[in-house]
Amino acid sequence: MVTLGRIAAAVAVAAAAALVGTTGTAPAAVAKTVAKTGPISVAYVEVNNNSMVNVGKYALAKGGNVFDVAVIFAANINYDTATKSAYLYNNPNVQRTLDNAATEIRPLQAKGIKVMLSILGNHQGAGFANFPSQAAAAAFAKQLSDTVTKYGLDGIDFDDEYAEYGNNGTGQPNASSFVYLVTALRNLMPTKLISLYNIGPAASRLSYNGVSVDSKFNYAWNPYYGTWGVPAIKLPKSGLSPAAIEIGATATSTAADLAKRTVSGGYGVYLTYNLDGTDQHTYISSFTNVLYGSAAVYKK
Repeated sequence: MVTLGRIAAAVAVAAAAALVGTTGTAPAAVAKTVAKTGPISVAYVEVNNNSMVNVGKYALAKGGNVFDVAVIFAANINYDTATKSAYLYNNPNVQRTLDNAATEIRPLQAKGIKVMLSILGNHQGAGFANFPSQAAAAAFAKQLSDTVTKYGLDGIDFDDEYAEYGNNGTGQPNASSFVYLVTALRNLMPTKLISLYNIGPAASRLSYNGVSVDSKFNYAWNPYYGTWGVPAIKLPKSGLSPAAIEIGATATSTAADLAKRTVSGGYGVYLTYNLDGTDQHTYISSFTNVLYGSAAVYKK
């Protein structure tokens, strides 16, 4: 999965009642965080190799979290050839992260950091854009919503890559599928986050039969690291990240320039990918100094 092409401005107190995990209990208390102003920062974490807890190790020198949203990368949309239906699949590393929510997820949420689960194609022909019926899309949406509830997550991220539409006799992308899926998921999760990694057939199929799902997303971001690209979705600037960087791989000068364009353009999100377990505070400071007027500090 390493080939992936990758809440409001102030975050104060997270809602403890929403943080229900596999034990059926919420944290006893949610830590009060120092408010910051500026765009939110998002961190995708490859959990095949890294821990989600790394997201919570970065703070601004002047106070507040560096990251506001952490994305578990990634669960998959798989295809059952016997039932001819899509299903949600967590590889062992994703499942381990979810099963260990008390140590991998709750500490982030206690700091006010939202934790989302990214869903990615898995070369089996199943994707967000080729459900054969509204009922099939709704059934998959129910699996996603149930997972969010079971593990006390804050939302779902859609990444329409690697589906390989047509494999296993599956259909090609159609106009209705993603609209049905997002509509059903928003109905099931009216207060949770839904984000769009702006790539693949699904990203260009956001309306059908007079129904548009643009407004059902909280966020959408550019999927190409080291570049600037405004997602083609009708969301306010506060929900868009035209900037996308890969931590440690995108040049610091580029990371800083993209941060500057984010601020000057009035955009509300700054996307980062592949936060690992090493101390990256010097690199991360290249964009936090611009976004928030503060260097980043690393706390083990």
